[in-house]
Amino acid sequence: MPSENASHKVNQDSPATPLATAVRGETVVRKAGLQDLEALVNLEESSFAIDRFSRRSFRYLLSKANAETLLAEEGKQAIGYAMLLFNTGTSLARLYSIAVLPEYQGQGLGGELLKLAEEKARQHECIGLRLEVRSDNLNAIRIYEKHGYKRIGSAKDYYEDHMDAVRMEKNLAPHLNPDIMRTPYYEQTLEFTCGPATLMMAMNALNKDIKLDRQLELRLWRESTTIFMTSGHGGCDPYGMALAAYNRGFDVEIYVNDPGAMFIDSVRSEDKKEVMRLVQEDFISQIRSLQIGLNHGALNVAQIQEKFEAGGVPIVLISSYRIYHEKSPHWLVVTGFDEHYIYVHDPLVDYDASKSQTDVVNMPILRKDFERMARYGKSSQKAVIIIKKRG
Repeated sequence: MPSENASHKVNQDSPATPLATAVRGETVVRKAGLQDLEALVNLEESSFAIDRFSRRSFRYLLSKANAETLLAEEGKQAIGYAMLLFNTGTSLARLYSIAVLPEYQGQGLGGELLKLAEEKARQHECIGLRLEVRSDNLNAIRIYEKHGYKRIGSAKDYYEDHMDAVRMEKNLAPHLNPDIMRTPYYEQTLEFTCGPATLMMAMNALNKDIKLDRQLELRLWRESTTIFMTSGHGGCDPYGMALAAYNRGFDVEIYVNDPGAMFIDSVRSEDKKEVMRLVQEDFISQIRSLQIGLNHGALNVAQIQEKFEAGGVPIVLISSYRIYHEKSPHWLVVTGFDEHYIYVHDPLVDYDASKSQTDVVNMPILRKDFERMARYGKSSQKAVIIIKKRG
C-alpha cells in the first residue's frame, strides 16, 4: 500500500462524546467488506482534504490486511467508519482511521465508533489500542485524552503536509501493571540490520551517551555479521553482537542452546557454510579470551525476566514467521514484563502492511506465544544476549 496513506486520520467529529446509536434516525454499525468499497471511497473523499486512502488502499485493507473496518450507516447511506489494524503475533491494535461525514458531525457518532472499535480490539484479545493524530488537532487530542488515551510519543513530518503526529494509547486491560524499562526506539534502516538496531536500543537504555544513528548501525553490522545468510547480505549472530557490545564497555552474557554454527541450516551453498563456520569460530575464540559469559543452554521467559529484573537488557532471537510470515531470523529487544505478557521493541516497521512505529514499540506478546516464536530453523536454535552495565 502506498506509504502516503500509512497514517492515522481524524476529522472534526472523531471522536465525540458518545450518545445513543440513533443519530438523526436509525444508525447501524456493521463490519465492512469489499461490497462497501465505493461507499468508503466516497465517505473518505467527503471527510478529508489530504491524506486520503485511495481505492487501491481500501481494497487492500478490506481484503488482505490484518484489519477490520466498522461502517456506520443510516438507511443505505454510509455516514462514518472506524478502521482497526491488528498486529499478528501480538496483543496490540491500532486505530488506523476514523471519519464521520461533515453533516453528521457533532452528534456523537465518532464517539460511538471509537467505543465499538475498543470493544472489537478486546474481542481480538488486544490489551492496548494505539493511534496517531495530527499535532495541530488540539480538539481531537483533548477528546482522546478524555476517553482515556495517553500520549506515548510523536512522529516528525508524519502527514502529507509535513505536520507532526502525536502517538497515543489506551490500556484496554487496566488490571495489568507492566514493568517497562525506558528503552529508546531505533528503526532498522536496512533489511539485514535488525541485530545492530536492537543492540543500539539495549546499549542506549543503559548508557544515554550512545548515539543512535546509521553510522553506528552499519559499524555494528560490520563487526557482527556472519557475512552470508540464506540470500543477500549477511545477518548478525549472537557471538558477533556480544563482542560488539563488550568492546563498547558493557558486560555481556550469551545463552545459546546449540553449540554449532548459527543459521547454517538455512544456507544451501557449502562454500557459504564454510565461511560462516570460520567467522563464528573466530567470534567464539575472541569471546573465550574475554570476560563474556558463554552458556550452552536456553532461557525461558521466566528466566529472561529474572535477568531483566537484575538490570540486564535482553535481546532475543525469534523466527519472523509468526509475525511477518517469513522464515528468517530476527532480533527483538525486551522492554518489560507483566504477569501475562512480555513487551518488546521490534526494529522492523512493515510499511507494506500499513504499519508504523506506533505498532512496534513495547509490543505486548503473550508469554506462551513468545516461547514458541523465540527459536529459529528446523533445529530450533535459541539465542538470548543479556547486555548489562559493566560492574
